[in-house]
Amino acid sequence: MSSPFRSLRVLNYRLWFAGATVSNIGTWMQRTAQDWIVLTELTDHDAVAVGITTALQFGPVLVLTPLTGLAADVFDRRRLLLATQTAMAAIGALFAALVLTGAVELWMVYSLAVALGVASAFDGPARQSFVSELVPTSLISNAVGLNATSFTVARLAGPALAGLLTAAIGAGWVLLINAVTFGATITGILAMRRSELHAQPRSPRAPGRLRAGLLYVSSRGDLAVVVVSALVFGAIGTNLPIFVATMSTVEFGLGPTEFGILSSVVAIGSVIGAIAGARRERARLSAIAASALVFGLGAIGCALSPNAWVFGAFLVVLGFTSLVIMNTTNAYLQAATPPELRGRVMAIYIAVVLGGPTLGAPVIGFIATAAGPRWATAAGALGGLIPALLFALWWVRASRATVASSRVEVAPAVPAARARRAAGAPASSPRR
Repeated sequence: MSSPFRSLRVLNYRLWFAGATVSNIGTWMQRTAQDWIVLTELTDHDAVAVGITTALQFGPVLVLTPLTGLAADVFDRRRLLLATQTAMAAIGALFAALVLTGAVELWMVYSLAVALGVASAFDGPARQSFVSELVPTSLISNAVGLNATSFTVARLAGPALAGLLTAAIGAGWVLLINAVTFGATITGILAMRRSELHAQPRSPRAPGRLRAGLLYVSSRGDLAVVVVSALVFGAIGTNLPIFVATMSTVEFGLGPTEFGILSSVVAIGSVIGAIAGARRERARLSAIAASALVFGLGAIGCALSPNAWVFGAFLVVLGFTSLVIMNTTNAYLQAATPPELRGRVMAIYIAVVLGGPTLGAPVIGFIATAAGPRWATAAGALGGLIPALLFALWWVRASRATVASSRVEVAPAVPAARARRAAGAPASSPRR
């Protein structure tokens, strides 16, 4: 184990980390203010309208996955991020202006949500894969962990600041603050030393570039099990807000203050998990599998908790292991993927992370309503236990294919080579 902050010794990463932290806080402030505006100013507490806004904002990320991943592999990621960040700042400023002038209507919010979703769709893969250009390969796992720490801190601070500022100066000014915070990321990117960036090869023109990322993942046994496990975990295991809300109110009869404390407990575990993951030198599949197993057992513990104190203790475990799973998955995919395919593979990962909860949350919510919160929380345990089982089965299969050198053959060479050729890269054996 090494220092969890070693990537901050790299100037370009320090600039990125500082800018991204400020921008992430602004983003969470905007989300909170947006929901407040839709719920209280544009509708009569219509939760459906809030849901539609959220769906319109995240829908483009899922629909445009093939194009956005390819864009991150073809274009200069630094310039692409400057374009997306500028676009999102402009959208935020327009939203703020409409609210501050009193001209905003619900259809405008819907339209801006779609525009922001499109910009975010192109921003995500470029942002994820840009990390490999900021630090050497040996620091990718650490950098990903620090990114998650930044995001988690922003998730804690952003909504709280938005609530205080909305009460003090109004939601419109909160939106304007968010637009300004994009300047931190833009300034950081412009201030980077381009000579110190770790240049990555771009994907040249070649047939089949859109499907090359999916082909490569499917041809690599390790990547395939990682992505499928991320989908299962995302669909079933990441519904912690549902578990906390239903268990605290229905089972324990707690009020809003106690509910807020339990929600914060999850975030505390997440921060600890992010820092712990950042200490690792390399992203390992064993860390994902072990964390998934512990998550599953922790969810069962939550379901069986006799009181809120025990429930809260298990929530720390869930927050910790969920961040280790997501961070290690992210770092492993980046380190194990050729640079010319990294954008497309990370786009698949982003689609899985966002699409999983979209599929699973309604099911978990139905179980909580029909059978009770304890059964819903117990069902959430499958989000960790199934991935742990998938990894165990893959390791058994891989061990049977061990070659004379005792190294595991994780993928057939021909499909992987075909995927690399589709990306315009030399046909070589996959990383083992």
